[in-house]
Amino acid sequence: MTDNPDNPIQPPAGEPQLTPPLPPVAPQQPTQAYPQQPLQPPAPVFQPQQPAPAYQPNPPYPPQGYAVPPAPGYGAPGAPGGYNPNPYAPQAATGDISNKSFVTTWLLSWLLGGFGIDRFYLGKVGTGIVKLITFGGFGVWWLIDLILVLTGAQRDKQGRKLNGYDANKKVAWIVTAAVIVLSSIISGINAAANIGSTIDGAGSSTGIVEVTTDDDAAPAAEKPADGVDVQGWADKTFGAFEPIVQTGTGDNLVTLPAGVKAGIVTASHDGERNFAISVLDASNESTGELLVNTIGAYAGSNVYGFNSFSEGTTLQVTADGNWSITIAPISSAPSLAEAGAGDAVFLYAGPASKLTATHDGSRNFFVSEETSKAFSYGLLVNEIGAYSGTVPLSAGPSVVSIGADGNWTLAVG
Repeated sequence: MTDNPDNPIQPPAGEPQLTPPLPPVAPQQPTQAYPQQPLQPPAPVFQPQQPAPAYQPNPPYPPQGYAVPPAPGYGAPGAPGGYNPNPYAPQAATGDISNKSFVTTWLLSWLLGGFGIDRFYLGKVGTGIVKLITFGGFGVWWLIDLILVLTGAQRDKQGRKLNGYDANKKVAWIVTAAVIVLSSIISGINAAANIGSTIDGAGSSTGIVEVTTDDDAAPAAEKPADGVDVQGWADKTFGAFEPIVQTGTGDNLVTLPAGVKAGIVTASHDGERNFAISVLDASNESTGELLVNTIGAYAGSNVYGFNSFSEGTTLQVTADGNWSITIAPISSAPSLAEAGAGDAVFLYAGPASKLTATHDGSRNFFVSEETSKAFSYGLLVNEIGAYSGTVPLSAGPSVVSIGADGNWTLAVG
């Protein structure tokens, strides 16, 4: 066998060579020509899309010319936005306005501050009671509270600013100053009139004024002013009526005479518990006058109508024993006595002078003088317990009231 690249398989030698039949040849079909397509770029490889970044708003920029405020938690302690060393500590309220009126507080402090009514109105009951008992801290507390109200330093019980202060403070200051100036002018006129009447009374019928020594003038100051009808002045100023006497036991009401501005209430009580007499108006509301408030037996005289909020019509009696009440006109009061005990009411017809008073009791002792003149604040003495002192006494006619639980003495001159 020989190698034949064209016919690798050869028959054995001596055998005829076999030629395999050729397959039929199919006729050639002409190839269809297709138009050339333009070359396309390769398809992009798929890449997974990344999520779009979240929108971040640009921080606001402060207007040009302003400093950027510090971040909360930094800066000076106590400054806005500054460091707070104790963020959980209670913070003081700022800008809180009270429901208590400034105008009402001002008027109460000015007109009734001696009785502590302004502090009761603000909810300060404890200090209001103390102020009531001491008659406005002997006048000093009354003045201090009035100044605090006018300057806006007064607060209610919760420490809040009074309502309406900013809107009404100017009016309050103007009215207060005007009244003070007017009161000073009237006092000066009255003083000049009293001096003139004293000089006229001391002169002779020819109009010549007599000059006296100090020894001669001292006793003359104690004599009543000539021509002064103190009883007639009292009836004309406060009203005249027939005395009313009523007795009873326990709690009751006593009707006051109608059309009268003021009167004297003389009462006695033999019980062992609280005995009180207060004044009510036509609406059965308190006029602010508490005439008697004691424990056990009582005997004394008090005046009503001098310092009332409204016109009194009824006496409210609180008692556990028998009591007796006499209501009499102011003109029925006796002349000023030199000594006595307990509560009393007197008439004074003398000139302006000095009044020396003593008291040996243990409770409140006060001496007041009512002249019926405008803006006259006649609380002469207001002390707790024993007292000894000298105070100025205005010229009569006037009504002198004394409140005491012990023995007292009065000396004019």
